[in-house]
Amino acid sequence: MSRHHIMGAALGMAMMAAPLAAQDQPNSFDTMPNGPGTGPYPAVMTQDPALPAHVIYRPADLAKAKALGVLVWGNGGCSADGASARQHLIEIASHGYVVIAPGDIMSGPGATKKREPRAPDKSGQLPPVATTSADVKAGLDWALAENAKAGSALYGRIDDKALAVAGHSCGGLQALEVAPDPRIRTVLVHNSGVFTDGTNPIRGITVNKAMLEKLHTPVLYVLGGPNDIAFPNGTDDFKRIDKVPAALVQLPVGHGGTFRTLNGGAVAALSVDWLEWQLRGDKTAARSFTGSNCRLCVVPGWTIEKKGID
Repeated sequence: MSRHHIMGAALGMAMMAAPLAAQDQPNSFDTMPNGPGTGPYPAVMTQDPALPAHVIYRPADLAKAKALGVLVWGNGGCSADGASARQHLIEIASHGYVVIAPGDIMSGPGATKKREPRAPDKSGQLPPVATTSADVKAGLDWALAENAKAGSALYGRIDDKALAVAGHSCGGLQALEVAPDPRIRTVLVHNSGVFTDGTNPIRGITVNKAMLEKLHTPVLYVLGGPNDIAFPNGTDDFKRIDKVPAALVQLPVGHGGTFRTLNGGAVAALSVDWLEWQLRGDKTAARSFTGSNCRLCVVPGWTIEKKGID
């Protein structure tokens, strides 16, 4: 418990600062072309006036896509840059998903608004979050409303049983806040974990370990190994979860995962497999996680822990 207490403020700072990593590499990530992903449905990043302050990732040709899944996303740092994980989210969309992140396009090609740095003030206090779990959930409400609206481009194209929530760092906490929604079928938590009670340094987000008891679906944690500042909190979450199937995958890539690599890298690939298994019952995708000789079980340097999976 003491280790978690010590790490709390540092982790909070990292969670709030996560989107700034892209600014540190303006000649790589910010200039990296978008998509279209490697899935069967080339995807695009767009916005819709009917859903202000959100970024939508979806197959470009909706006429060819049926029974679309929906993934709502919490941005790293709980930022308002809905394009901060665009490579990862476009890749998921290309496999037949509508993916929705709160905020505007503040990074990469086509950025429409300036991304404001988020850093502690002179007193060392972290700023309030720029987006909330309510903003994340608004994407889900909108997608289902569009699915039922005659004349909408998404009318009748969404599988209302294939709904998921995910997020990176501070956005992973937002995902856990949305997770109790009975419409959600699975949860993905990236480089994140709930602070030890009483140590949350992030203003505008309320989390505690008791929220893990509200999980009602399978959950996947993806951490960047011991060098991931979320490692203590994320591994503690996994130890506490005992009522739903859970998996904890560790890739030794640190807190930033592979979100700023082409097509989202390894993290996007395993995320697609998890979604395809949990939302569509794909047994081939399940082999990444199931069995003593699962795909992730044998990747050098990676580890996987499981509860209620096999």
